[in-house]
Amino acid sequence: MAGIIARVGPCRYRVRDGGTHFEALTSSIIYQQVSGAAAASIQRKLQALFGDHMPRPEEIVASSDARLRSAGLSRQKIRYLRDLARHASEGIIPFDGLDALSDDEVIQHLTRVLGIGRWTAQMFLMFRLGRPDILPELDLGIRTAVKRAYRLRKPPDAKRLHRIGAPWAPYRTIASWYLWRSLGGDAAI
Repeated sequence: MAGIIARVGPCRYRVRDGGTHFEALTSSIIYQQVSGAAAASIQRKLQALFGDHMPRPEEIVASSDARLRSAGLSRQKIRYLRDLARHASEGIIPFDGLDALSDDEVIQHLTRVLGIGRWTAQMFLMFRLGRPDILPELDLGIRTAVKRAYRLRKPPDAKRLHRIGAPWAPYRTIASWYLWRSLGGDAAI
């Protein structure tokens, strides 16, 4: 890690605290499995449908599929956004209290939503809630960076990655940021 830190330079990790937690998760769903440019276009169109703001849960619930599809959302993403909106409007996810929950509790709540898995929940913990000790063991970039940095024959599995990353605690979020940056590019970090 010392070599990576020296090569990458000062840490520029930042928490993205603008908007609401619901809006952040809405964006996460929109950005899944599409290019950044395509996702940004979809998000702009979605905001335009709702008076130039990210839709609130009740607005998603009240909108027709056709209206949401007109922003470029797939049927699957509409399903995911509707499930997120339902969790928000029914109070199933305590959005106002997420900051007070443990990392595991946040993951448990968020992964109940269709389309939000462990990786998305970990990104939320890192970049939305600013949790300092998250190691996203499923992230291909992290696994690739560790393979390169530690000269492994293949990317480590989750168990091995946690063993390798144990000394980075309690700042595994920062270590992860450096690992991503060691691969080059800015990739949403």
